[in-house]
Amino acid sequence: MIFDFGNGSVPAHQHPNGDGWVADTAKVADTAFVGPYVWVYDNAMVFGNTEVSGNARIYVNAVVYGNAKIYGNAKIYGNALISDNVEISGWAQ
Repeated sequence: MIFDFGNGSVPAHQHPNGDGWVADTAKVADTAFVGPYVWVYDNAMVFGNTEVSGNARIYVNAVVYGNAKIYGNAKIYGNALISDNVEISGWAQ
């Protein structure tokens, strides 16, 4: 499939646990929840029991793992490393 993450269409798929969009260049574990309006793209990685919901975006080289919860309109990007039991929400960047 193809999806436009805002910079042109790229190969992507919907995550089996939540139906969020994941670029084929990104890595998301089957154990993570990626809600239907979430985008994970570029070289981002999401592992563990992470829950990403709302309109959250995870991109560039960001890594999210452990029991982290990302929701609302939060954006995790660049070389960010989010782990353990952290919760990030609202319009945080």
